[in-house]
Amino acid sequence: MKKGPGDIFQKETKYYRGKLSGGPLLWHAKPETYKDYPSSPSINLDPPEERGGRPLWEAIKERRSVRNFSGEPMEKTHLSQLLWASQGITAEYSGYELRTAPSAGALYPVETYLSVQNVEGIKPGLYHYGVLHHELRQLQLGNFGSPLAQAALDQEFMTKAGVVFIWTGIFERSKWKYNQRAYRYVYLDAGHIAQNVALAAVALGLGSCPIGALYDEEVNSILETEGEQESILYMTAIGRPF
Repeated sequence: MKKGPGDIFQKETKYYRGKLSGGPLLWHAKPETYKDYPSSPSINLDPPEERGGRPLWEAIKERRSVRNFSGEPMEKTHLSQLLWASQGITAEYSGYELRTAPSAGALYPVETYLSVQNVEGIKPGLYHYGVLHHELRQLQLGNFGSPLAQAALDQEFMTKAGVVFIWTGIFERSKWKYNQRAYRYVYLDAGHIAQNVALAAVALGLGSCPIGALYDEEVNSILETEGEQESILYMTAIGRPF
């Protein structure tokens, strides 16, 4: 089989003993850890529950991809819990705000956006999750379920979800330390985050389905991200199951 870009990527980003790339870190050039939309309306979220709940082992056993949603609205408190599970801050250590999901070098290159479609108390629209203050920033009102479904190879079940989580990568946050190897880590980070959300959905009695099949530039266009410095990585649709 002819080798393609994936084969080249795999080869060119390998580590070899004694041949690690890199040099001294330029701390003055370190990218910002947090993306913010200060001029956008903010929506406060309920503090997350950090105790009790469904046993972890049960959630792991029962996790399945769910594509049949009832169309009933989700609770705002459940959305808050899902967001915290995705990337919520859990501790501070040596100048870092540590989160629920691991990240190579604690650089946190992944940003969380939402297409809110049917959540009690939140108008349908596109939102950005402000990790530092556990809040949402309203980017644009409207129902984006259909455009996202079309951009996800016409997976129409997404239109019935209460919310679609949309994860992008800001690659320079990781490249600052890891150069080209960073691209591996960014996608690994997105996987850690998506699994946290999948398990949290089970714990809340919700269904979720991760989505990797998508037209990258169509999703980037919806988010108004330019596709190189920041680009779509992954999505997950969540809602009340039948």
